[in-house]
Amino acid sequence: MYSKTVMDHFKNPRNVGEIQGADGVGEVGNPICGDMMKITIKVANDRIKDIKFLTFGCGAAIAVSSMVTEMAKGKTLDEAKQISKESVAKALDNLPKNKLHCSNLGADALQMAIKDYENRKSGKVKEQDTTEGYHCYTEEESCKCPYCDSEMHAGEKTCAMCGRKIEIKLST
Repeated sequence: MYSKTVMDHFKNPRNVGEIQGADGVGEVGNPICGDMMKITIKVANDRIKDIKFLTFGCGAAIAVSSMVTEMAKGKTLDEAKQISKESVAKALDNLPKNKLHCSNLGADALQMAIKDYENRKSGKVKEQDTTEGYHCYTEEESCKCPYCDSEMHAGEKTCAMCGRKIEIKLST
């Protein structure tokens, strides 16, 4: 059963859309359930001035996206970095156990958008990877997804963070 808060955010989602010329973008997906989330932010004076989301997924995923944007709007970047899967689930008066992964996605998309903003601000531009894979230094070490830069274990074929299928290429 979904809480009244979950149903309210599902039926009346806040901050739906995409900010053109966003200062930061975070995209995540779960290939198992098919949920995909994109959060865009505008930042002024280290504060999230505006935030929007686009979500393809179940009612819980939409409610989570809506709640995350409400929780982050107007917050400083440091305050927004404290928004976690647990705080999102709590703000929604909890989610059914089989839908808790949705709160992970919402929190992860927000954190990725903040990281993207900070990287852009510091002049760190993510280079486009022209290959269809990612590179590990050794089979024992963890790797980074070339699309979202999240940690992956050697041998994984789908990034858990962004949901993209990747081809494994080991560097020597």
